[in-house]
Amino acid sequence: MVSPVLLIAVPLGLAFAIPLFGFISKKISKYIPPVAMLFNLILSLMLMPSTLKGPIVVSIGGWNPPFCINLVVDSLSILFSVLIALVGFLVSIYALDYMEKKATEKYHILYLLLLVGATGVVLTGDIFNLFVFFEILCISSYALVAYLGDKAGVESGIKYLIQGSIGSSLILIGIGILYGMFGSLNIADIASNINSIGSTALLIPLALLVTGFGVEGAIFPLNAWLPDAHSSAPSSISAILSGIAIGVGVYALTRVIFTLFGVSSIFPFLAILGVLTLLVGEASAFKQNNLKRMLAYSSTGQIGLIVFGLGIANYHGVAGGLFQVVSHGLGKSLLFMAAGYMIYRTGSMDISALKGIGKKMPLTSIAFTIGAFSLIGLPPFAGFASKFLIIQGALLKQDALFFVLAALVLLATVIEGAYFLKVCQIIHFKEGNNQKKKDAPLVALIPMFILVSLIIIIGIYPNLVSDFLNSAASGLLDKLAYIEGVLG
Repeated sequence: MVSPVLLIAVPLGLAFAIPLFGFISKKISKYIPPVAMLFNLILSLMLMPSTLKGPIVVSIGGWNPPFCINLVVDSLSILFSVLIALVGFLVSIYALDYMEKKATEKYHILYLLLLVGATGVVLTGDIFNLFVFFEILCISSYALVAYLGDKAGVESGIKYLIQGSIGSSLILIGIGILYGMFGSLNIADIASNINSIGSTALLIPLALLVTGFGVEGAIFPLNAWLPDAHSSAPSSISAILSGIAIGVGVYALTRVIFTLFGVSSIFPFLAILGVLTLLVGEASAFKQNNLKRMLAYSSTGQIGLIVFGLGIANYHGVAGGLFQVVSHGLGKSLLFMAAGYMIYRTGSMDISALKGIGKKMPLTSIAFTIGAFSLIGLPPFAGFASKFLIIQGALLKQDALFFVLAALVLLATVIEGAYFLKVCQIIHFKEGNNQKKKDAPLVALIPMFILVSLIIIIGIYPNLVSDFLNSAASGLLDKLAYIEGVLG
């Protein structure tokens, strides 16, 4: 079996080799990210069947856990690894044209480092290396938000840097406290001994880690950086930040709550926080006239729905929350990619500027519409299956609190439908100006329609991903299986 270490080593090595390739030809560098992510996608898909039998544990340095740095490739981490590689590959193809005149070697290096950081976060079994990879992801994100060097981008990047640095500091303090308590940084080892410490003493590191990872996960009220960052960054980076980066923040949060601490008492709070984030995100998106800010606030709402599903903490809810990660990653990446060329052709981010563009950019407009329909939760798209599972999980709780929360989720869906359908109406049914516009180039349409195909196929045949979702949900709900898989 091919070592999962290559999922980190190959793209990291290629990122640092980009300047060397530049001595051969400056044009080579833009092809390195697609090659690296295609390698990761193929390798992740090859590893998926093995993870259904149990976690793949890679010990580095010749020591056994918990005395070594180790990678843990289970159903949950490989699901995220596939999503990171898939979206990273498609967005890098999209950027071949979209960023052709703007991208330099620095852009491609930072792009790969962002994806390396995201991959490392989901694969590591060591809480300090979780922080290290998380920092690689965050620092690359700060730089890419400000990459164009315009006033809005630099200002947004600085805001993101300040808030992200505070979150990272909280994470590091929390890790330091845990190390002082347990003398270990191995997630499985800490999880196996967590009950030896009183719950009151654990409250402080738990709060620090949840708050720190909540910043990158854009959970309310820690999401202030997101609308500015997403609207100011190049659309290729907006697609990665929304489709991948904030999802990885939620992964880290999930791993801490379910696996590291295993505190069931926090789940109702998590569900309430998720619904609050959902309502704030959707209500804020409804008021926007700027297309990218609307999509950014929508991402906050989607993250809230994911957190609500995880907070339900039963089989259907957790599987639905993970399914929502997939449907959001595919749908929101598609929306930002389509929006990027719509904005480029019209020269404006205002939603009103999209009048009649459906006739002038029909393929891009269709892609945008399908992405919007999926996020709303309309059948037969992927978003319907994920929302259905989450609502089913809430109702199966047989708890008045979760009945109320499920009703609020449906209300948020109505709000979401209102603003997305309004945009689709403007695109397809409003008369625009007579200015000639052309569709997105083929190199951008190909990744968009791969995402469209995946959204439709997964929506019609959700069983294609159900085995891995079910296995990932079971692994989260049974942390003893994770501990035994790592420590033996």
